[in-house]
Amino acid sequence: MSDFGFPVIYALGLWWFSTGLVLYLDNLPGRTFRWTLLGGSFVLAVAIFGFVVSSASTSVVSRYISFTSGVVIWGVLEMSYFTGFLTGPRKTACPLGCSDLKRFGLAILTSLYHELVIMGTVLFLVLVSWEEPNQVGTWTFVVLWLMRWSAKLNLFLGVPNLNEDWLPEHLRYLKTYMSKRFMNLLFPVSVTLSTVMVVLIVLRAQEPELAGAAAQGLILVATLLALAILEHWLLVLPLPDEALWAWALPRRETPGSDGSGQSSSDSARAEVLAKRRLSARQSDSSPPRAESSSPSSSRPWRRAYQA
Repeated sequence: MSDFGFPVIYALGLWWFSTGLVLYLDNLPGRTFRWTLLGGSFVLAVAIFGFVVSSASTSVVSRYISFTSGVVIWGVLEMSYFTGFLTGPRKTACPLGCSDLKRFGLAILTSLYHELVIMGTVLFLVLVSWEEPNQVGTWTFVVLWLMRWSAKLNLFLGVPNLNEDWLPEHLRYLKTYMSKRFMNLLFPVSVTLSTVMVVLIVLRAQEPELAGAAAQGLILVATLLALAILEHWLLVLPLPDEALWAWALPRRETPGSDGSGQSSSDSARAEVLAKRRLSARQSDSSPPRAESSSPSSSRPWRRAYQA
């Protein structure tokens, strides 16, 4: 049981916490980003060191260190993207009336530098761990990379839940490159192929000769892949997935609220009263009008002024 239960719980907890931490840091005010990136650089260096050292060991602890290092390296790179530090040459919304092909090309430009760095990181991790006995860290990073590309393609082709509210304010233009529709042809292919991979990895982990550290390493990767499949399903199912990371996402203003705790009716009433006070002050400061010689014409004016 320990070969399966604990790795699942550990992968689930790390996935939940790391995702929430990235969301929280990337939705902080922009003035905090330099400190976020500075701390992230230190964490990245530690994670790379842990990855290199653990890849040469076959112990149970080394499998968890390698898995954690892969997730942390990925998380720091994602944080660099969502803070706007490492994105692409295009930082504006998609023009109206673009064809799907042109929109795809422009969408690539919005994250080109980031994608190139990720591909370079994949190459680096593969070379560092080449022929090493512990490949869990490399598998972890590759799974995150491939499933992220699958999710991005599905967002481009169209899904019901775009989760555009999760984007920081400085990246809100990215939602113009997404499509909102009931389903696309890539989604069932993405989910089916990745599900088959999960089954094959679990079956491999159940083989007698892979008991212990090797089996736990495979279960860690399989759990992460299963969670990525869950994230795909959350793109199409009407489920409140933001509740998972409510502590990390910025607080939304409830409908009918102006952000100060007042309802919309209270705000409207206050606005009307303010306009009336302004109108009264303007009337007080205006020069007096010449009164008509006719008493009947002066009385209505005086009543209106006094009112």
